[in-house]
Amino acid sequence: MPKFYARRRLSILAVLTGLIASAALFNSPSASAALPTPVSAATARSYLSQLTVATEDRTGYSRSLFPHWITISGSCNTRETVLKRDGSNVVTDSSCAATSGSWYSPYDGATWTAASDLDIDHLVPLAEAWDSGASQWTTSERQAFANDLTRPQLIAVTDNVNQAKGDQDPATWMPSVTSYRCTYVRAWVQVKYYYDLSVDSAEKTALTNYLASC
Repeated sequence: MPKFYARRRLSILAVLTGLIASAALFNSPSASAALPTPVSAATARSYLSQLTVATEDRTGYSRSLFPHWITISGSCNTRETVLKRDGSNVVTDSSCAATSGSWYSPYDGATWTAASDLDIDHLVPLAEAWDSGASQWTTSERQAFANDLTRPQLIAVTDNVNQAKGDQDPATWMPSVTSYRCTYVRAWVQVKYYYDLSVDSAEKTALTNYLASC
């Protein structure tokens, strides 16, 4: 069992609250801002200082070990929920697929009007999570991570930008929109801290340097 379950076990009420909030996205008149607001730079620096530094190990990784795009509400899965949350004037059909809308990708500054041009990025990639502790989790715990709508972990972005990012951490990849980098690293550290995931030495150096200018 990952350590975060021991030190930050969610109550049934918190889980229900999250599900209700997710369902409410489909009844709101307009899309809210993207990514849940991450912790402050000062808090992120404090969190980073508490993360374990360890060498990454990808032995045994498979994306299928992280069940994702599960049903959130009715016929709406995680991807569709994030598209609704992150877009403007999003219209969905009876199966919850987005048929129209507008999406701004904060990684590269592009705006799209077709949902097919967007990927839902796991800000901390699934493979990165595996490397830094998730290999010890149960499948249900990995599913919770892969579909986390509460932490700043899922965001709609340009598909080829997400594919270029792949499983890289901030030591080797950052959003090309420099004004978004502070938000990105604050979110990265918050997710790693919440899930008690480690960082490697190059990753910690990069995060420290980016946070110093936030």
